[in-house]
Amino acid sequence: MNKTMKSLTRCCTTAAASLTAALLALPAAAQEPWTLERCIDYAVAHNITVEQYRLRTEAQAIQLQNVKYSRLPDLNASAGENFSFGRGLTADNTYTNTNTSSTNFSVGTSVPIFTGFQIPNQIALNKLNLEAATQDLEKAKNDIRTQVAQEYVQVLYNMEILDVARRQVSIDSAQVARLQALLDVGRSSRAELSQQQATLAQSRLTVTQADNNLRLALLSLTQLLELDSPEGFSVLRPGLECRVDSGDYTLHSTLESALATKPEVQAAQLRLKAADHSIKIAQAGLYPTLSFSAGLGTNYYTTSGFKADGFGTQLKNNFSQYLGFSLSIPIFNRFQTRNSIRSARLEKVNQQLALVQTKKTLYKEIQTAWYNTLAAQQKLTASDEARRASQDAFTLVQAKYEAGKATITEFNEAKAGYLKSESDCTQARYEYLYQKALMLFYRGEPLRL
Repeated sequence: MNKTMKSLTRCCTTAAASLTAALLALPAAAQEPWTLERCIDYAVAHNITVEQYRLRTEAQAIQLQNVKYSRLPDLNASAGENFSFGRGLTADNTYTNTNTSSTNFSVGTSVPIFTGFQIPNQIALNKLNLEAATQDLEKAKNDIRTQVAQEYVQVLYNMEILDVARRQVSIDSAQVARLQALLDVGRSSRAELSQQQATLAQSRLTVTQADNNLRLALLSLTQLLELDSPEGFSVLRPGLECRVDSGDYTLHSTLESALATKPEVQAAQLRLKAADHSIKIAQAGLYPTLSFSAGLGTNYYTTSGFKADGFGTQLKNNFSQYLGFSLSIPIFNRFQTRNSIRSARLEKVNQQLALVQTKKTLYKEIQTAWYNTLAAQQKLTASDEARRASQDAFTLVQAKYEAGKATITEFNEAKAGYLKSESDCTQARYEYLYQKALMLFYRGEPLRL
C-alpha cells in the first residue's frame, strides 16, 4: 500500500512538473490574451508608417534648428600656397626670369545684421511646419488606431460566429445520436438518420469555414501589429450584452469636437498660418541686407634672386586685421522677387482650399459614421428581437420534434433560423459597438469597446 502511494505521488509530481514546464514554454501571447488597448499601443509603437511620420517630425525639428543657428556668426580659416615661374616684372621695372612663392593664412567671420526680416520669418515658418508635422504624426497614429479597432472587432465577430457554428454541430450531433437510438428500437427510419447525418456534415463544414475565417482575421490583425506570426496570438473577448446604449451626443456636437481636436484639421490650420510667413520671406527680397565681417590674416613671400626676411618675421610684419560692413540694396533682379511673392500668395490660397477640403472630408466621415451608428442601433434592436423570437420558435419545434409531433425537416428549418438569427445579432452587435466607439473617438475619446 505504501509503495502504491509513493508511486502515485511520484506520478503526480512528475505530471505537475511536466504541466508547469509546458505552461512556461507557451508564448506570452498565448498566456495573456491581447486587449484592444494593448493592440493599439503596440501598433502605434511598432507600425512602419507611424515610424516614418515620426522620422519626418524629427527631420523637421532639425531643419528648425538650422534656421535658428543662421543668426549666429560663422567662422572660417584658410591657408594657401602659391608658386609662380617665368618672366615677371621686378622692382626695377624690368622683366626677368624669376621664381616666386607666397604663403598666406587668414581667419574670418561674418554675421547677418538685417536680412529684411527673413530669418525671423523662417524661424516662425519652421516652427509651424514642425507643429504641423507633429499633427501629421498624430493623424497617422489615429489611422492605425481605427484600423486596429476595426480588425479587432472583426476577430471578435469571427470568434462569435465560430461559437455559433460549434453549437450547431453540438445540436446536430445530439440529434444524430437520438435518431440512431430511435432507429435501433425501430422508431425511426434510415432516411431520417441519413438526412440528419448529412446536416451534421454540413455543420462541421461550416465550423471549418468559420475557423478559417477566424485564423485569417487574426492574421490580418497581427500583420497590422507588425508581429512575425499569429501563432499563439489571441484576443480578450469582453463580456458584452446584445443591447443598445443611447449616447448623449449629436452630429453637430461631434463635428464641433472633431474640428477642435482632430490632428488633420490642426495640421491644415498650421500650414495656413505658415503660408503667411512664406509670403513675408518672399517679400524680404525687397529689403536691403546688412552684414558685418571681421578677420585676421598674414602672409610670407619670396622671390628668387632677392633676399627675403625669415618666415616668422614676415608673418609678424605682414599680420593684418579688418572690420567691415556690407550693405546690399536690391534694384532689379529680373522680377524674381515679385514672382516669388505671387507664388507664395498662391500657395496661401491653396492652403486655404486644403483646410476647407480637410474639414469637408472630416464632416463626411463623421456624417457617415453617424448614420451608420443609427442604422446599427436599429439593426441591433431588430436582430435581437428576431433572435428572441427564433429562439422561442426553435424551443417549441424541438419539443414537438422530440414528442414526435414535428418532422426532422421542420426541426432543421427552425434550428437554421435560430442560428442565423444568432449570427445576425452578433454581427449587428459588433457593428454597433465599433460605430459607437468610432463616434466617441471623433469626439476626442480613446478607442475602447
